[in-house]
This record gives sequence, C-alpha cells and structure tokens, in this order.
Amino acid sequence: MLKTPHKEKLLAAQGTDFIKRQKGQLKLDNSILEEFLTYLVNPHILNNLPKQNLEIGSQTAFMSLSFMPNNVNELENKPNIVLKTKDQDFTIGQTIHYRFSPDPHFDKKQTTEGNLFLAVFATECKINYDKTMFQECAGTAQRLKQGCPIAKYFALVEYLDMIPEDCRLTEIDNVFLVRHAKRLPFEKRGILEEVRKQHQNFPIDAEVIWNYVQEIQTFINAIWYDPEQALKRGSFI
Repeated sequence: MLKTPHKEKLLAAQGTDFIKRQKGQLKLDNSILEEFLTYLVNPHILNNLPKQNLEIGSQTAFMSLSFMPNNVNELENKPNIVLKTKDQDFTIGQTIHYRFSPDPHFDKKQTTEGNLFLAVFATECKINYDKTMFQECAGTAQRLKQGCPIAKYFALVEYLDMIPEDCRLTEIDNVFLVRHAKRLPFEKRGILEEVRKQHQNFPIDAEVIWNYVQEIQTFINAIWYDPEQALKRGSFI
C-alpha cells in the first residue's frame, strides 16, 4: 500500500481557504502517484523492456507539428514550424530530433531543427477528478493520438468528483480509481480529522495499480503496427 505525505494533513489543519481549494493545482498536494509511476518501468516488474534506455516520467509531450509559411515566396526559406505540446504527468517515450529544409544539403540558413518528445504511453494523475478534468483529458488524449496514433492514454485518480462515464466514447483508454472513493463533501474538506479518516478508510489499492501495470506490459508486448501481417489477418488492423 502506498503512503501519502504528511503535507496533506498540514494543509488541512493550517492552510488558508485559498490554499485548501487550490492545493492540487498549485502542486502543494501529495504527488506520490506521479513520482511513484517511474519506478514501475523496471525489468524486475515488466518483461521485454527494450535494452536501450527509455525516457520515462513527467514530460512535455508532442501533440502536432505544422508548417506555416507566410507566403509562397517563403517556401524556399527556412521552414516556419509550429509545434504543439502538452505537459504530461507520466510518460514512456523517446526524444526525436528533426531537421527540415528546402535545401537537400541542409544549409543552416535554410534549415529549421529541433527536438520533440514522442510519448507512446501517457498518464494524467489527479487527486480529485471532476467532469471538467475528464473532458480536458479526453481532449488531450485525442490530440496526443493525432500526433501518434498508436499511443495509449490513461488517468489515475485518487478521489472521484463526478459520475463515471464510459471512456470508450473518448480517446481515453481507461480511468483508474486507485482509492475507490468519492471526494469529501465541501463542508468536510477543511477538517483534518475527516481528511485523515478518508485516507485511512480508502487506502490506495495495490490491485488497481497492478491492473495499470498490466496495461503497460500489454502495450510493451504488442506489435503496434505491421503492414506485412495485413494479408494474413485479412484486415488492415
């Protein structure tokens, strides 16, 4: 069972009304899940990890890349690149380096170069999860998969503050409720004893975490796309 830091109790006991309301958004609340997930990508837990070092953890992930020339004459100049990214709490992926140029020899004056982080597996960690956050995650998952269609996107939630929805209607692959608990009612959120009691009564469920680990394992084991198998399968995918 994972243990949450003591700062949650301190905030509940001493924090101002503003801090109590915004502690999650201000990163003052417990972030143990976000930090803990990096330890799961380990050969003692997961099989068939690639030999090269994967990049894991919190990253600014690639969403889309667009070319935006100002006019037709600009086509022969250094390409104007617009890169859309989004911060993700936990990712598995790799940094990709790129160069674009109308010159085949990549003359520096005509070349745009840079790098992006390609997240093939992403997870958003939330302490309290409401309808607005769910919709935001759905939008993020859609944009992430536009840039990398094989990517997987999950949410790990401690306390639920909405009616559960069927995430199959979105690009979210699943939402894991690690405490099996709803958020405390508004009138109890600032009461230290209520916060402590909720933590004790609804500990983080190791089985839910293990189900999430199995999602990572399945993804690592999978052949994401192999066009050579289309004729054998009788379908493109």
